[in-house]
Amino acid sequence: ECPGTSSAQAGRAAACQGCPNQRLCAAGGAAADPAEAAALRERLRGVRHTVLVLSGKGGVGKSTFSALLASGLAADEAKQVALLDIDICGPSIPKMMGLEGEQVHQSGSGWSPVYVEENLGVMSVGFLLSSPDDAVIWRGPKKNGLIKQFLRDVDWGEVDYLIVDTPPGTSDEHLSIVQYLGAAHIDGAVIVTTPQEVSLQDVRKEINFCHKVKLPIIGVVENMSGFICPKCKNESQIFPPTTGGAEKMCQNLNISLLGKVPLDPQIGRSCDKGQSFFSEAPESPAISSYRSIIQRIQEYCDQHQFQEEKII
Repeated sequence: ECPGTSSAQAGRAAACQGCPNQRLCAAGGAAADPAEAAALRERLRGVRHTVLVLSGKGGVGKSTFSALLASGLAADEAKQVALLDIDICGPSIPKMMGLEGEQVHQSGSGWSPVYVEENLGVMSVGFLLSSPDDAVIWRGPKKNGLIKQFLRDVDWGEVDYLIVDTPPGTSDEHLSIVQYLGAAHIDGAVIVTTPQEVSLQDVRKEINFCHKVKLPIIGVVENMSGFICPKCKNESQIFPPTTGGAEKMCQNLNISLLGKVPLDPQIGRSCDKGQSFFSEAPESPAISSYRSIIQRIQEYCDQHQFQEEKII
């Protein structure tokens, strides 16, 4: 079995033979370099909670969920929220947050996040490109280096929630962010899926990845879970849950189902315009689903922190 990325045998054990990530694990991450781990801890010491948003399948609305999760948390003006986009090849967060064309500024304390509101900062490789149409054609080590730079060189300041939007899959970026954040603190991961089995297949791989690298799973969100007609209020299954959907999968794997978010065309329109879905469609059934999910994530993070403080 996989020894885990934090193990001294990572990339060297018999179970690692043939694994596509063997070389990356053997090279080690932040934990392998005490000085680097200390630098990351120092930079992130003001971050109270860190939540990763994952999905094994592309196109399930993971970046949309990350953007709305950050916006929903920042609706409480007493909370300071940061959104980190590590989808290096497909950085869609700047457009969704209405920040397309913005650039990163550097100060004496490091890179400054780009702010949507005073209490909501964003960092993405999209801010470093000369054009939104530029392709990022990088090998793994360069992507890993940028992720480390985002964590180490960005002046995050005092943050209540750091939301990390990841690319699909279980590859270099995912191993890197878990290793680097492992030097500081991770509350856990939220895994996004859609109801059909072709999506759930890949999500099970993502869950297996979390178990292997010892990343706590906060829960699963079923996105695009039915469509409620705005006129007749009838619900239609656009993506039929032929094997029981996320609910059945969570029961089988003993994982929390955080909630189901119905399809709403206004979500796509709001993201394309870079506007807040919460203010654009406050009466949407999807809004009540998001608020319930956000509340459950906050409760998990608070409980997780309480348990850690008891141990200390």
